[in-house]
Amino acid sequence: MSEELLQIGDRIVAQARAGEQVEVVVGRSTSTEVRVYEGNVEQLASATSAGIGVRVIAGNRQGFAYAGSLDPDVMAETLAEARDNATFATDDEWLGLAEPDGVAVPDLDLYREDLAKVSTESKIDLAVELEKAVRAADRRITGVEAADYADGLSEGAVVTTSGIRTASRDSSCYVSTYCVAQDGDDTQTGFGFSVGRMPEDLDVAAAADDASRRATRLLGATQPRSGRVTVVFDPYVTAQFLGIIGSTLSGEAVLKGRSLFADRLGEEVAAAAFTLIDDATNPLAYSAGETDGEGLASRRNVLIDGGRLQRFVHNAYTARRSGTASTANAVRGFSSTPSVGCRALSLAPGTDLQPELLKAVGDGVLVSSVSGLHSGVNPVSGDFSTGAEGLRISSGELADPLREFTIASTLQRMLADVAAVGADIEWLPMRAAGVSLVVHDLTVSGA
Repeated sequence: MSEELLQIGDRIVAQARAGEQVEVVVGRSTSTEVRVYEGNVEQLASATSAGIGVRVIAGNRQGFAYAGSLDPDVMAETLAEARDNATFATDDEWLGLAEPDGVAVPDLDLYREDLAKVSTESKIDLAVELEKAVRAADRRITGVEAADYADGLSEGAVVTTSGIRTASRDSSCYVSTYCVAQDGDDTQTGFGFSVGRMPEDLDVAAAADDASRRATRLLGATQPRSGRVTVVFDPYVTAQFLGIIGSTLSGEAVLKGRSLFADRLGEEVAAAAFTLIDDATNPLAYSAGETDGEGLASRRNVLIDGGRLQRFVHNAYTARRSGTASTANAVRGFSSTPSVGCRALSLAPGTDLQPELLKAVGDGVLVSSVSGLHSGVNPVSGDFSTGAEGLRISSGELADPLREFTIASTLQRMLADVAAVGADIEWLPMRAAGVSLVVHDLTVSGA
């Protein structure tokens, strides 16, 4: 299948004119989404998409066009439109396609052809099973707002006049649920999920138990007193936090003056326990992939090593402007030009699981969820403030539930105040993995 996509790219690239650089991105995917409510299918969607994106660079000008079809006539029109768009573009001396850099494309075990053979009925049964498991998990669960199953198979190819000719494919699926718990007049919510490459990889019971636990343990929650405390981030919260840090390490953000780390390469920016890695070659990562959006081989990039900032992530354009090499961090679909982003972030894990970390903390707050995270963070100044809920840590144990409070600091100080990284790494349906994270001296604003 991928060879067919490569041949499509070959045919279009062969039409490049003298002085033109041409890049062709071809993609094809199928997906299924199921939602059940009270044992019945509430939503069911199955989709197949295919398309092509063509980028033409000529005379320091770039044109781009795409189409959601692999019809030969449509693809010819897309190439002509990209050429035409280039004539109206602004000159940019840094424009240029990615070029082969000698890094071999890794052979990753990411694709499960048999996923396409799984019946829709089996997928519905998984969502129904999940809903039943959540309702049975605790008598205080009064409703299941969502019990979902979703999957996808995708393949893509990149062919360029600069010599790139690569293809990749992957499959993924997950179940997720969102439930409501009630005790008297108090109502709380919780969520849970499980991810894999095939339905048999999914742990429905674990997803249900996680959702029930998150909801019921917050019943009776009160506001904490304001003060400065040690905070333990739950793995899901840490994953969101890493996403924020990763966005500030983008070469694009640096060039646009939107990164607080712009002039700090080689400097210590975090505690020694903090090693941040972007590794799309790790098959455990939900967002793993063999190549990036420009067809370069995926690779392991250590961004912060033992607290020291080692590199930013780049695509071909930002690398060229910055006087460095691409880190294979071009992100895009066939309908867009390449941008820059971290692809599969994780922290090098520590040695202790969350219970051991709580004992070492003694007294503090476990933050189990946050709200308004992206709007509450300034990537230039580093100011950090977000709503949160969680549980009090008392004498090394989880105690009473807390809600309606704010945690605040700066990204710079939080990174410097990282005291420990847990061993409980969780692979989540996002571009970052979760792990328990201990951070000293955050301001908690409550009652």
